[in-house]
Amino acid sequence: MSDTLFSKIAAGEIPADILYADAEVVAFRDISPQAPVHFLVIPRQPLPTLNAALPEHAALLGKLLLVAAQVAAQEGIAASGYRTVINCNADAGQTFFHLHLHVLGGRALNWPPG
Repeated sequence: MSDTLFSKIAAGEIPADILYADAEVVAFRDISPQAPVHFLVIPRQPLPTLNAALPEHAALLGKLLLVAAQVAAQEGIAASGYRTVINCNADAGQTFFHLHLHVLGGRALNWPPG
C-alpha cells in the first residue's frame, strides 16, 4: 500500500473516527468538517486521483457511492439530503492524493458551493 495519510488510516496506523470499514473501503469523519456531518469514503487500494481509475475499478468506484449512502443513512442525513464530492487534482481542491469521496450533510447546502 502506498504511504499516504489515507492509506495509513485505512491500515489502522493512524487513528480516525471510523464509521464503516470492510476489506475494500473505509469511511471516517473529516477532521476539518465543512458541514455538521462530513465524512470521507476511501478505497483501501491506493488510487491517487479519479483520473487513475481504470475499467477494472468500476465495482470499487460504485462501492464508494453505496457505502456513502449507507453511512449517510446511519448518520441520519439520508432523508434530508447530502452532497457527495470527489475533487480531482489541485485546481479542484484535492490536497490528499488518495482518491476520496466527501459526504456532507446535516444542513442546507448551497449551489454553487462558493
